[in-house]
Amino acid sequence: MSNPLRSISIIALLAALASCYSPDGGFMPGAGRGYTYISTSMQPLTISVTDVRTQEQFFVMEIPPEQQLTFNFLEGGGDDPIYTPDRMMYAVWPAGTQNGKLDNQLTCPPASARRIDIDIRKGPIWPEPDATARLRTDQVADRPPYATTQGGKIPKTPNNQDN
Repeated sequence: MSNPLRSISIIALLAALASCYSPDGGFMPGAGRGYTYISTSMQPLTISVTDVRTQEQFFVMEIPPEQQLTFNFLEGGGDDPIYTPDRMMYAVWPAGTQNGKLDNQLTCPPASARRIDIDIRKGPIWPEPDATARLRTDQVADRPPYATTQGGKIPKTPNNQDN
């Protein structure tokens, strides 16, 4: 006889894994599971979704390098039963994110009237530098006094409390 708590735990784990987003489809890939596109410095991507009835792009995004666009289409919930009956949920996350909430949405054409286009922009495009990162410099004028030939007092840190 199996333990009901163990069965519920296994079902919950499989349900959580089934909602993973990744470029290859996640744990159980299939139609309607969502789409993930990762942009890199050497292959920066632009994703557009087009209404094939009018050839109008209703969604265009230039994904920044080292970021990913993840989106999914939900049947129903649109604002017009003919032209935009469905909803597109999407989010931009750091590259490699597999779980999260798609917190943006827009109404969109039905599945039979939309096309996803992928364009590779000219690269390389480098991501914006981290403003909080301390940059290394080899300029003599930027060195602290204790690192020059004049010398100076070394500031106390947790590693050199005895000095």
